[in-house]
Amino acid sequence: MTNLILLAGAALLLGAAQSAPLLPVHNGGRMVLEPTGATRFGWPGVYVEARFRGSAVRVRFDAPTDHIRLSIDGAEHRLFRGAGAVDVTITGLSPDVHVVRLEKLTETQSGSSRFIGFEVPGGIDLAPRARKRQIEFIGDSFTVGYGNTAPGPECTQQQVHDLTDTSQAFGPLVAKAIGADYRIHAFSGFGMVRNYNGGSPDQSLPAIYPRAIPGEPATAGPDRGWQPDTIVINLGINDFSTPLRPGEAWRDAGMLRTAYRDRYVAFVTELAARDPQARFVLMGSDLFFSDVEAVAKRLPPNFSKRVRTVRFTGLALTGCHGHPSLADHRRLAALVGGTITAD
Repeated sequence: MTNLILLAGAALLLGAAQSAPLLPVHNGGRMVLEPTGATRFGWPGVYVEARFRGSAVRVRFDAPTDHIRLSIDGAEHRLFRGAGAVDVTITGLSPDVHVVRLEKLTETQSGSSRFIGFEVPGGIDLAPRARKRQIEFIGDSFTVGYGNTAPGPECTQQQVHDLTDTSQAFGPLVAKAIGADYRIHAFSGFGMVRNYNGGSPDQSLPAIYPRAIPGEPATAGPDRGWQPDTIVINLGINDFSTPLRPGEAWRDAGMLRTAYRDRYVAFVTELAARDPQARFVLMGSDLFFSDVEAVAKRLPPNFSKRVRTVRFTGLALTGCHGHPSLADHRRLAALVGGTITAD
């Protein structure tokens, strides 16, 4: 959606003595507007874009732990790695129309980053351009792009963080290929009803899905500007990849699969009620694709033209801790993108 808030007074966050009017921006992802006019964000894959005519642009944000890519006219200009408060002016651009973009690459399971604004000293601000299509991706570490740039599966937790690039995960690749805006609601280790190895038993991805910031309990407000035409769901790996432990809510694997299918049907039904225009792509690996097919069959008859299932298999999984590599993500993107464009 296009955010035309001018973010007045946000310069105080970085101690600027005087600030020019800020560019109107186009946000990709959930963002929380603060009283200062800045916006906070925590979900993966969030991006902010603006257009201007001029030879310089000032960029301000605060990212204590996240890696943030700054691009101009589609080319990476600089990569900030956990830089904290940033106030930088890029000069020497041609005096033409430019697009400036900030993009969150890393996963934040607690905390958040803050976008303060773009300025064009001596330039002209232009209205940002939203894309005609919108795609939402809901999932786990596969959707995040967990450790996807790693040279091999052996990684420390710090390396997982540093080697994750959500912009090269299958979701953004699909969206960029077809010229769509996208949102990613994904959290590594979480499943539909059960998390990896039974962790955080009071949580699940559907449980935290309504949150404005994934690590905070506050729910997101209404957003009329977000009306996805496609919602892609990839949840199940964490539900089934580890054996049940004593004390978990399900007596055996059969009970777990029943709970998974019941919650999945309910989740899709909830999303469809919120976004009646949306079609759904339900993804599944060999581990749980039969369950995904069962879910699709249990949905009401009027869903038959709105739901597609996609099975993925044969991935190299050479990213951190056996996750998809960049090549795997390109393969997944071709599979999912082909399904979306075939409708």
